[in-house]
Amino acid sequence: QTTGRLHRTWPMHVDTPPFDNNDVRLALKYAVDRDELIDKILNGTGSAGNDHPISPTNNYYHSELPQRAYDPDKAKFHLKKAGMENLTVKLSTSEGIWEGAVDAATLYSESAAKAGINIEINKVPNDGYWSDVWLKHSWCASWWSGRPTEDWMFTSGYAAGGSWNETRWAHPRFNELLKAARGELDEAKRTEMYWTMQEMISREAGTIIPAYMANVDGMASNVNGLKPSPLGGLMGFAFAEHVWLS
Repeated sequence: QTTGRLHRTWPMHVDTPPFDNNDVRLALKYAVDRDELIDKILNGTGSAGNDHPISPTNNYYHSELPQRAYDPDKAKFHLKKAGMENLTVKLSTSEGIWEGAVDAATLYSESAAKAGINIEINKVPNDGYWSDVWLKHSWCASWWSGRPTEDWMFTSGYAAGGSWNETRWAHPRFNELLKAARGELDEAKRTEMYWTMQEMISREAGTIIPAYMANVDGMASNVNGLKPSPLGGLMGFAFAEHVWLS
């Protein structure tokens, strides 16, 4: 069992009410019981996400960013600050996009209810989800396999104008840092830039990332050479190059 880069997301369109209010976004992030989702949906095979897409296996993972935990009182605080103490929002999801997606949304709605948030689950057909729901509905379920580098992940899903920017987030300072980090040769400065970008996404962007999936491999006793890999199960599907039978 190895921590991987695959993660589930619940992206919100930050240009669409009520998700255009960052206090609403923070309330929804604090309303997730991440431990319960890992226990009941992932059967314990995962680790808590911190609402940014960089895995602990990445080179520039922000190891000192405090882990966001389930906190109904903080969620209520941000709702009150937003002037939306009785919030009702609709979350689109489907059984076909990832195993347990509807059950995860149900658990989420139950934990959010304790913070005064009513999440209406919009269960949609599997067919056409990625063409008709993802990037179109203002809040839906999604997933990412992750990327080997921070620049690749940020550019794919969080840069302004990106075709896969599933939250429509466009933060000028974030985009400045993204470009600057590509050419920064000072390792300490580059680390600081990537850490700052993770903080910005976690605190301001529109994606909820409750958990990272673990890569789980099972093998017979006569299998040799199989080693853990964050790229995916079976050594990122490259097992044929490394494994032999005894």
